[in-house]
Amino acid sequence: MDQKYRETTRKLEQAGVHPDYLIGWQGGYLRHPKREEQRLSEAYDAGYEHGAAHDDQSFGDWCAK
Repeated sequence: MDQKYRETTRKLEQAGVHPDYLIGWQGGYLRHPKREEQRLSEAYDAGYEHGAAHDDQSFGDWCAK
C-alpha cells in the first residue's frame, strides 16, 4: 500500500467514520470490485466513490456524531 492509503485510513479511523464508509473508501481506492448488491449501503457507496477519486477530504458527513 502507498503512504496516502495508510495515512487516510488512519485519519478516517481517528475521525470515527462509519465502518461501511471506511471499507468502501478502501475498496474504491484499491479499485476492488464493489460488494454484492444486498450488502451495499449509502455509506459504502459514498466511501467507494471518494476512495476511487482518492478524495480524503469529503468524509465529514460519515463521522460519528
